[in-house]
Amino acid sequence: MAIVAQHAAPPDDDARERLRALPSVDRLATAVARAELAQRRAELLGGAGDEVDLVERARGRLRPSLRRVLNATGVVVHTNLGRAPLAAAAREAVARVAEGYSNLELDLETGERGSRQDHVEGLVRELTGAEAALVVNNCAAATLLAAAALAGPGREIVVSRGQLIEIGGAFRIPDVVAQAGARLVEVGTTNRTRVSDYAAALGEHTGAILRAHPSNFRTLGFVEEVEIEALCGLGVAVIDDVGSGVLAGDLELLAGEPPVRRSVAAGAALVCFSGDKLLGGPQAGLLAGRREAIAACRRHPLARATRIDKLSLAALEATLALYRDPELARREVPVVAMLDTPPAVLERRAERLAAAAGGEVVWGSAKVGGGALPLLELEGPVVAIDPGPEGADALAAALRRGDPAVVGRIRDARLLLDPRTLSDAEAEAAGAAVRAARAVP
Repeated sequence: MAIVAQHAAPPDDDARERLRALPSVDRLATAVARAELAQRRAELLGGAGDEVDLVERARGRLRPSLRRVLNATGVVVHTNLGRAPLAAAAREAVARVAEGYSNLELDLETGERGSRQDHVEGLVRELTGAEAALVVNNCAAATLLAAAALAGPGREIVVSRGQLIEIGGAFRIPDVVAQAGARLVEVGTTNRTRVSDYAAALGEHTGAILRAHPSNFRTLGFVEEVEIEALCGLGVAVIDDVGSGVLAGDLELLAGEPPVRRSVAAGAALVCFSGDKLLGGPQAGLLAGRREAIAACRRHPLARATRIDKLSLAALEATLALYRDPELARREVPVVAMLDTPPAVLERRAERLAAAAGGEVVWGSAKVGGGALPLLELEGPVVAIDPGPEGADALAAALRRGDPAVVGRIRDARLLLDPRTLSDAEAEAAGAAVRAARAVP
């Protein structure tokens, strides 16, 4: 049998320049060794008596701190793992903009200075029905900016006691109102607030009513809250923080989350929502609403302090563009696709993963995550791995330290890998990682 040698194409001039720019092995090794030895000397002088593998620690220094993880937890919007993975179109947009300069704040038609908001405002308006829109760096910033711009010092913000919530990172609604410089006016009770409670609290100093979606919890039983249409009928500006930001309104699974378009149509002055949760894009805080309210936000000093960067803006524009075709968004936006994955696809993927990893397919449940639909269980097949004598914690730790890292969840002393949050290719890689971690030939 003839063997044909395969040769790589010779590098072009640009590739040669980049190759020449690489540090020599000796230079790189020397720099790492010096840093590692300096750290160890400091540890020994400080009284350390433990044994360490300096070579392994040196390898760790060469690895980037922020790296890719295969999410096998079944939590679709996993905050610790970076929330929403980006669509292919969004990744390509980021790469294009990162390659060199861009028209971030330049109008290419006129040659005059433009606004970075121009790249996404039209899309947000088109998808939400709003008169105007503004994008900042996250939803917490959007809510703070909205409160400061519409109320601020000397004004009042009316909030239901049932919505004085705290979400991740100790972000509390009362603190937001305080930072905005406004005075908080509480109405209703923890479980029941009526439209009459809001009406009785309104006065000459009222700047806005703030409605905050509870996100990661629900109050059940003897409860009552006021719908957005009734709030907007009270004649004062309403800030509606809807949290996750549902634009895929036709997805039945997401019916329990407040759709952005409904709040805009109801007449909310400002609707605030996240870019990196159910929207499935990059970290961003979107504000959609009335023209005069958005203008007030643009004028406020916090707009500059909270503005979005060019890479997130590129990813957001590409993600929003996918929503122009709802069917395309359901296929191409990873978060939406994961939530909408047919059972047959999950079963096939689970079977392949079980075969590759040496596990068995069992029934389990996944979560939406990101503070959305906390009571919803996404039932489906998962792969259970028998960890052996060292236990599930040891196997999980070995997988986290791998390349790529794999993160699953532990139940009943077994490691579970959920195919819902893995692509077919990722499921293969996860199976290989399990075999390597367990030293299975």
